[in-house]
Amino acid sequence: MVAVFAHSALTQVVIFLLRPTASYRALELDVPATWLGALSAAFAFVPLVVALPAGHWADRFGERWTLVAGAALMTVACLGFLPSNGGVAGLFAASALLGTGHLFAMVGQQALVANSSAPGRFDAAFGYYTFSASLGQLVGPLLIPVLGGSRAIPDTRAIFVGGAVLSGVLLLGSLFVRRTPARGGRTAESGGWAALLRLPGLPRALLTSCVVLASVDISLVYLPALGAERHLAASAVGVLLGLRAAASMTSRLFLGRLTPLVGRKRLLIVSTALGAAGLGVAALPVPLWALAVAVVVAGLGLGVGQPLTMSWLAESAPPGMRGRAMSLRLTGNRAGQVVLPGVVGLVAGGLGAAGVLAVTAAALAWTGFGARKLSVDPPGATT
Repeated sequence: MVAVFAHSALTQVVIFLLRPTASYRALELDVPATWLGALSAAFAFVPLVVALPAGHWADRFGERWTLVAGAALMTVACLGFLPSNGGVAGLFAASALLGTGHLFAMVGQQALVANSSAPGRFDAAFGYYTFSASLGQLVGPLLIPVLGGSRAIPDTRAIFVGGAVLSGVLLLGSLFVRRTPARGGRTAESGGWAALLRLPGLPRALLTSCVVLASVDISLVYLPALGAERHLAASAVGVLLGLRAAASMTSRLFLGRLTPLVGRKRLLIVSTALGAAGLGVAALPVPLWALAVAVVVAGLGLGVGQPLTMSWLAESAPPGMRGRAMSLRLTGNRAGQVVLPGVVGLVAGGLGAAGVLAVTAAALAWTGFGARKLSVDPPGATT
């Protein structure tokens, strides 16, 4: 299991190294700032289309080849990002390849965790998995000045070459991953996708995962905007973002201990409420110390939703269909990442960053209220 956690961390290092660098590369090419949103959409759109086939591939051929495909696509994307390869068109194509490779890697990793974990250990396993991903997301941006220098626009070519080397290491490691027999058997796939779609509570669980992940993205984008509105120093905003990330990592690290004490459904409701409360307070005109506390509270809550819905899906999906179950969740997540930030921005139009955070808090509170009807606790668990 340690190998898949390392694979997850390195995958996120590559992604969080390359995505900001792609924006720097766009600036080098004099791409208008309004096109940066399209660059982000290029990363998300193709994976939205191929997510379900990727899950079927993982179930049919095993996690290894899904991981290999993901790492190979990420390596090719790094080469496509190089300044000599295609200009603006090459930049957008490479972003699409990078997003597709990332999707394949995550489907393979999550299927591997689900198929390798013993019954009753899903919460802890996915808590550690998402912790390793958060660790990679923290390290990736720190490598930008190391590889590209400290200029306003770093040496993008050096960063993309470094990313290609890391992706090559990821590809080499993927080749040594063994196919893991699903606990309970890998052949029980009667009903196909219909068997998954009939799982009780599936729409609510997918909606919860989608809203929580979109809330994380919104907080990453709008906390800096909130800091600018309130004339906070960039260093202070950086500390706030770091606190949010550290809080989420903490809740994920201890998820395996919290779930037996609190119960999965109750923990999901409480964590979503914490996320809503933290973002709601952050939207108020509070002093910096209170804003820091609110961000920590939000981070603790937002760190729990993703691993809990993964563990519920892994436990509920028929053996042999866990790759498809994870890809179904990822499809909903990507759709939410594309749609929800825009919807929230429209609803809160004219209210500034604080208004966006307030509307996001309300969406989280509504989602947590709806989670009361979810049956996500293991059979026989008490809440």
